[in-house]
Amino acid sequence: MDLVQISKNIRKSILQMNSRSFASHSGTALSTVDILVILYFKIMNIDEKNSLLKNRDKFILSKGHGSSALYATLAEKGFFDKKLLDGFYIDGGLLPGHLDKEAVPGVEVSSGSLGHGLSIGLGMAIANKVDKLDNHVYVMCGDGELNEGSVWEAIMFAPHQQLNNLTLIIDYNKLQGYGKTNEVINLEPLNEKLKAFNWDVIEIDGHNFEEIEEALLRKNSKPKVIIAHTIKGKGISFMENEFLWHYKSPNKEELIQALKELK
Repeated sequence: MDLVQISKNIRKSILQMNSRSFASHSGTALSTVDILVILYFKIMNIDEKNSLLKNRDKFILSKGHGSSALYATLAEKGFFDKKLLDGFYIDGGLLPGHLDKEAVPGVEVSSGSLGHGLSIGLGMAIANKVDKLDNHVYVMCGDGELNEGSVWEAIMFAPHQQLNNLTLIIDYNKLQGYGKTNEVINLEPLNEKLKAFNWDVIEIDGHNFEEIEEALLRKNSKPKVIIAHTIKGKGISFMENEFLWHYKSPNKEELIQALKELK
């Protein structure tokens, strides 16, 4: 399995989707791709032919504005025809700009209003314990999303419930909607804060496949949080670490240049 090529395919789809629809959040989506590749192609117990498999692992993209990344990943995995990506964020299309679980198979939660995904995932993890299901719930939050108080309520509650079937992944790309994360609300020392809430904390390079897989596979007796240091706009030279690409969509010339870089 060529994970590098899969990640390139997904990045191409993201850029084409956002360019076609003049949608924003290209940089936001690109920072998550390598983590999604490992989750969907190496880690999660899922069946693209049966998206409602009872004992499936579940993934929640709480930062729902990065929806193009998840839609593209699901299409690449075979949950639905890639042609549906052409209808992203346009009139008459099936794929809304923020995630909609009714739109296509594989989307577990409608998201976009920040701060809710972890609480939903926590509830799913509790339900799995009650039903004695041996599966796992993964939630990805953005670093800017940690400004939401509801996230910290869930962070406090999960260890109390001993939810070792729950993993939080923080897409720590250091940029959010209104600037640098450490200037809007400084999250540091993030590792120590999460440890103080009694989580199993792992820090990784969020673009290193080996580190991502190792962190996801590590056994834990309590909720696990992976602080994934990522690069906003990863994979495209003129988008990387550029705040502008939180909102900007690539025009025709920029799309051509970006696709050349992904060859």
